Amino acid sequence: MLLYHLVFPIKYRRSVLIPEVEKTLKETCLLIGEFYEMNFVEIGADSNHVHFLVQGVPSMAVSVMVSKIKSITGREIFRKHPEIKKALWGGNLWTSGFYANTVGQYGNEAMIRNYIEKQGDSYVKFHEGQLKMFDD
Repeated sequence: MLLYHLVFPIKYRRSVLIPEVEKTLKETCLLIGEFYEMNFVEIGADSNHVHFLVQGVPSMAVSVMVSKIKSITGREIFRKHPEIKKALWGGNLWTSGFYANTVGQYGNEAMIRNYIEKQGDSYVKFHEGQLKMFDD
């Protein structure tokens, strides 16, 4: 099992993460987790980017994990909140880049959670879960 700290900036650094959008993002991520053997340990956002603490299986590359999360969450948020698509011309919710780091020797889960919570003045945690074991 691997634990990743992922950060996805919103396209054009727009502040579109209102509570209803955060709820859709959380619900969509939990469904992604069930389908793709990912466990969203924490999801939170500052005004224009989202932090994820995601547990995955070693057989899935982090780039594949990021691609699935970005594409599915973007599609669902645009479907449920079409007004956001107007603010983000070009058809993408997320920028093309992302930040990814593994949680391990130099940063344990508690340390990473603390780091995430100290990001900016407006960080809001809208999901917190537990680490879990995946079935083979």
